[in-house]
Amino acid sequence: MKAMKQILVAASLLVISSMAPVVEAQQGVEKAAPGTLVAPAEALNSLLNMTESQMISLVKAFPADKYGFAPSAAIFAPGQQTEYAGVRTFGALVIHVAQANYILGSRLSGLKPDIDPTTLAKLSSKDEIVAALETSFAFDHKAIGTITDANAFESVGGRAPSGATIPSTRCTQAAYIAVHASDEYGQMVEYLRMNGITPPSSGAPAPPKK
Repeated sequence: MKAMKQILVAASLLVISSMAPVVEAQQGVEKAAPGTLVAPAEALNSLLNMTESQMISLVKAFPADKYGFAPSAAIFAPGQQTEYAGVRTFGALVIHVAQANYILGSRLSGLKPDIDPTTLAKLSSKDEIVAALETSFAFDHKAIGTITDANAFESVGGRAPSGATIPSTRCTQAAYIAVHASDEYGQMVEYLRMNGITPPSSGAPAPPKK
């Protein structure tokens, strides 16, 4: 068990360190000199900025009339045995991220959202859904802003992300917001590809709005 924990810590540090140059390049973050102590909230918000920027540009690039799209067996090779029943539509996937953002941000900070996240499930238009996602990320940045040197590794209530057997602290919850959003972003990319759209982060111009 101790060896497994050491592996998890090492893997986490490797992922974060490898992402740092990308965050700096995409977000214009001023590079601190080696050995400089960076505030936890600043570091974690910079990490979230990267995923947020990519996701917002992607959801804005997807046509409004495609927000009800969901993968189905019909668009894949005949005979493929994958089950697609219950797969989220693109719009529902974006809403899921917004809801998770509120839940995780509230858990790590104790802040209460101005809305009930469950009500987001009623949204249907692209404009409403995109606005909800942007607002949820703003809430998370505010929540992460409550993390300090003193409380970064305080344990918080709720289960660990995805049932992981690691301590659930303010810092790990904040990092998981970015991890979860990144995972869902990867799924959204596939939705665009299935519709012949190249994601903005790949360097292609966004398609005309519909």
